[in-house]
Amino acid sequence: MSLRTELHEGTNDIDLVPIWKRTLPGSVVLTVLSIVLLIVLGLNMSIDFDGGGIFEVPVEESVTVADARAAVDVADARVQTVENIDGQRFIRVQTGSEELDNADAIVAAMAELGGVEPDLVSVNTIGPTWGDEITGRALRALVFFFIAVALYMAWSLEWVMAIGALAAVVHDLVLTAAVYSIFRFEVSPGTVIALLTIMGYSLYDTVVVYDKVREYGADVPKVGYTRMVNTAMNRVMMRSINTTLTTVLPVVAMLIIGGFFLGGATLRGFALALFVGLLLGTYSSIFLAAPLLAWLKERGLGVAKA
Repeated sequence: MSLRTELHEGTNDIDLVPIWKRTLPGSVVLTVLSIVLLIVLGLNMSIDFDGGGIFEVPVEESVTVADARAAVDVADARVQTVENIDGQRFIRVQTGSEELDNADAIVAAMAELGGVEPDLVSVNTIGPTWGDEITGRALRALVFFFIAVALYMAWSLEWVMAIGALAAVVHDLVLTAAVYSIFRFEVSPGTVIALLTIMGYSLYDTVVVYDKVREYGADVPKVGYTRMVNTAMNRVMMRSINTTLTTVLPVVAMLIIGGFFLGGATLRGFALALFVGLLLGTYSSIFLAAPLLAWLKERGLGVAKA
């Protein structure tokens, strides 16, 4: 019988223990490195969080980013070229909130750059207070989620399982954020919504694994906790993989078609975070949450529920 058939029938018996001995410490190291990267590089926060202004003007093909940067003459401005769905080319300049007092001068410079009237320059400004408020709300939502997850899993399963689930969620969020930091993808409110969605999927995968572990709890005296977790993981592995595949496929379609072909920047940021996070969620439920639970239990933490 092939491995594929065994996976679909739930009769596979893959020895995950040797793999776990590498993935568990490896995941911890990756999480720590990602945190260091986030501290050193930071995140490319959108205007919604930092406050500031976004100025756009239609330009000819001959106008370059360097031309725009020289015309605007703002030291820390982010300057890029963008195209709308009709293929029209724009220069976009994003400035910090400290430059909002010079908005009229920036509009005049961009109007001259594009050879248009000032009222054809698109302007979108957000004050720093609003950005701080949005950031605070996002952080409060994150803290509330972690508290709710810890209480729910401690009540429905075991408190030690709550530790494993939260560790997996933190792993997924931190590594997703590190990807954004390394490649300087912009973090927008859509990204935050995607991260909250990722936490839900990551938790779902982990709960499925832990519930099966609890179901096999009677086998602990016979084979030991680690081997029992290995057996339980084999029984639900295909379910986790199938759940991820059926979720990732529409996300990929959203990312490629909506984000790139249709030029939806907000949609692209949302789909990208979902894509990275969903893959990490499947990985963490199999190669982090399961071995971490076994490691904690083998050291006498927690008491299995009947």
